[in-house]
Amino acid sequence: MRRKLLIALCLLLSQTLLFGQVKVTFKTGGVPPYKTPVKNIFLAGDFNNWNPADTIWMLKQDGTGIYVLAKNIPAGKYSFKITKGSWEKVECAVGGQDVPNRDINLIHDTTLIMNIQSWKDDHPAVAKKHTASANVHIISENFDMPQLGRQRRIWIYLPADYATSHKKYPVIYMHDGQNLFDEYTSGYGEWGIDELLDKLPVEKQCIVVGIDHGGDYRITEYDPYDSKYGKGRGNDYVDFLAKTLKPYIDKNYRTEKDARHTTVAGSSMGGLTSAYAILKYPDVFGNAGIFSPSFWIAPDIYNYASQQSFKGHNRFYFVCGDSESDSMVADMKKMADLLHNKGISQTDAPTTTIPGAKHNEKQWNGDFTAFYNWLLAGY
Repeated sequence: MRRKLLIALCLLLSQTLLFGQVKVTFKTGGVPPYKTPVKNIFLAGDFNNWNPADTIWMLKQDGTGIYVLAKNIPAGKYSFKITKGSWEKVECAVGGQDVPNRDINLIHDTTLIMNIQSWKDDHPAVAKKHTASANVHIISENFDMPQLGRQRRIWIYLPADYATSHKKYPVIYMHDGQNLFDEYTSGYGEWGIDELLDKLPVEKQCIVVGIDHGGDYRITEYDPYDSKYGKGRGNDYVDFLAKTLKPYIDKNYRTEKDARHTTVAGSSMGGLTSAYAILKYPDVFGNAGIFSPSFWIAPDIYNYASQQSFKGHNRFYFVCGDSESDSMVADMKKMADLLHNKGISQTDAPTTTIPGAKHNEKQWNGDFTAFYNWLLAGY
């Protein structure tokens, strides 16, 4: 009997080591009374691309008022929050203030008891303010995206001397436009791109074009491959950037049109689609800023990258925090190593890992200056 038990334990240990899976049981402890109707609560984190209403991560009542969800997931570090199905109904502090992400480091089977203080929709909405600088403008609230059959708001940052000079400027195309310039439109805080560029001498400023994400379409628009979230439309999205938006910007603004002075940049899913854009259109986008890329959702991108050739001078900037998902650093370095093996130098495809940094706009704001200095050095 003892021998059988020992063998069973060894088999269990070997399977855990082989597959890296641990069983996690998420259970609510204290749950505040619901002031508004609610049927379900969900977990939203870096394990599901922060989807606040992902049915795969929905907790169910056990009959005693406790909500429970048991999952087998890879061992590692994760960050998440609890929601009632949207970010307007996310957990918060008793007074309505935001609370930090819940962080876990899974090494072995775990039962996690989660006490919820309050819900955001039970408190008066905090008035948000506009923070975009005078150099930020809206090109259109309803810019046509023929490749996707949709419309989107497009922002533009123009250098301080744009109206008085005759110069041409490099251009950076960035995703998640809502979160780049204006606190009022941002969902989780803004990058502050305008404030960062405003501090620079005018001769170092460039044009930045921001494309709003598509809300519920965000994941599929930024993913070139099909996934559990739906049919990937990333191929159509980067076609829009290269064939519709860039020609419009080049026609209507004084730009340096060549690939060397054209950059695509974004974070998370935006990091994924930035990588895909430069891989597909290396003669259009000479540079890519790839912040905390969600390569995990699109593993086929590695094979696609291995098939590409780079005839011109293409540059890739990789950066992430070491307190994001457990695979983030490894996934990022895997792509960088692949590019190095194809002849892209370490200087033209550097990787930066920020100790303690997490998956949020605060990190990307802090990372942007180093990326921008690297970008200017290559012009």
